[in-house]
Amino acid sequence: MKKDTSLILRLELIWWVITAILLVALIYPIYSNSQNFPFFTANTVFILVFITLTRHIFLLKHTLLRHLQWAKVALLVLCIPLFIYIIRELHTFETFADEIGIQSLFVQLPEKSQSRMVEYTKAEFLFFGIGSLISVVIFPFRMLISFWRTHNLGTT
Repeated sequence: MKKDTSLILRLELIWWVITAILLVALIYPIYSNSQNFPFFTANTVFILVFITLTRHIFLLKHTLLRHLQWAKVALLVLCIPLFIYIIRELHTFETFADEIGIQSLFVQLPEKSQSRMVEYTKAEFLFFGIGSLISVVIFPFRMLISFWRTHNLGTT
């Protein structure tokens, strides 16, 4: 294995470890205080998509994708259903928050803690939801630019 590839693999592993640590740190307060949070899967996907796609948008030269043209095309196409999923989950969360209320998930907590958890949950979910939505919109353009540069200029 070339030294460059080995370095990129190590860097990729480090990024996935950082992503996992952030994921656990962000979701743990909700998980530990909620009896039944119905948006764990969506929240996890939002955080993973936001961190991973943002990293690839800005640091594509330092990732495994830089020369994998087939993977760029596959991820570009994957962004379409991912966009639809994110929109649907954000809408479902907003509907839940408006009709049932996020506070219903934290009824066992004292009132002060309950209001802080409601604010944290809503802010965290919407931040990563909107962030992942923006990154899913920008990412295909970055892949197209990279694909074009690789074929026409020989760079990433």
